[in-house]
Amino acid sequence: MTVTVASEPHIAFEDLGTADLVVDALYAGGTNGHSGDDPIARLIKGVGNQGGFRYKGSPAKQTVRLAVLYTTGADVDWPDHLDLETGTFTYYGDNKKPGQDLHGTPRGGNILLRDAFAASHGAEEDRLRYVPPFLLFEKAASTGRAVRFRGLLAPGGPGLSPDDELAAIWRSTSIERFQNYRARFTVLDSDRVTRAWLEHLLQGGNPVDGNCPPAWRSWVKGRAYAPLLAPATTVVRSRADQLPDDREGQAILEAVRGHFEGREHDFEACAVAVWRLIAPRTGACDVTRPSRDGGRDAVGQYILGPAAATITIDFALEAKCYAATNSVGVREVSRLISRLRHRNFGVLVTTSYFHKQVQDEVHEDGHPIALVCGKDIVDVLRQHGHTTLTAVQHWLEQGFPRP
Repeated sequence: MTVTVASEPHIAFEDLGTADLVVDALYAGGTNGHSGDDPIARLIKGVGNQGGFRYKGSPAKQTVRLAVLYTTGADVDWPDHLDLETGTFTYYGDNKKPGQDLHGTPRGGNILLRDAFAASHGAEEDRLRYVPPFLLFEKAASTGRAVRFRGLLAPGGPGLSPDDELAAIWRSTSIERFQNYRARFTVLDSDRVTRAWLEHLLQGGNPVDGNCPPAWRSWVKGRAYAPLLAPATTVVRSRADQLPDDREGQAILEAVRGHFEGREHDFEACAVAVWRLIAPRTGACDVTRPSRDGGRDAVGQYILGPAAATITIDFALEAKCYAATNSVGVREVSRLISRLRHRNFGVLVTTSYFHKQVQDEVHEDGHPIALVCGKDIVDVLRQHGHTTLTAVQHWLEQGFPRP
């Protein structure tokens, strides 16, 4: 039985074995209080009921027919992230503690990532034989075992280099260093994975036959990506949406503010660094002197085009190192708008949040200004490996030492 709760498809636990996978639908878990309550194992028989990597077949033998990636979204040290607007999903491998080789994990998840991403750049036959369809599920509630289906994934993406798609990154715990994979997938434009295709895959059928989603068939045949894009409809964020809602995130943001207390002008260099993390193709950027900023704390260039024939767009950046109780208002944004030249854009980075009126005016009047709030700062630091208070403090001391 499929019911709808608040316009959301909700599949009952007893119906999981015959259900299709519908993007963003909720799949209920059992209520017996043991591992048999896991809905993924019931939805896709044979992939197991534990772990972030679940699959039918063997990674070591390269016989995986179907793979499931499961994320709770709660591991701040390894922040899996789904960008709904671009269809890009970032997932971390299963070597999350020191003591073993990058590919020596019990479940073999990193072996699966290594081989699937390598085969994705091969011929059509390589993708057909060695790249299983990946299905993304995430934990749907703080309690219970319900999951939400987030889409059909293909390794890599249309605008990513091989190094961006799969990278072995270093982390450390105490004095021990170790590596794990950071993998980037594309959510393909397929709103439904049918039960018939799931059963076909589990029985060893040709992945591009039967009820194969057209987006997967196109990817296998020509590595053509058709991302599932979901542009945001809410352009005005509340105060709560603009500030971290977890204690560690709040502590990280407070550490950033506290590091520049009494010397707020120095935060401008930090704001530029944060912007570079958000927009990696930012080029030369100069922080202006306090007495001569003319309404701009920094001016820079954003690089577009191929390496052999790039163009640049100038931008102006302002930084506001404010407390969480102090919003950025119309006056501050108007000051930046007045300094923008034709074909320039603006960036405003704050450790606080933007007043509703500011957001309304920027969006309604079409001002080319990126508004980066406190939560955005914390999120991008986490996405680039600065996931704990200690790690962020180290990043601040190294990059922006106190005088």
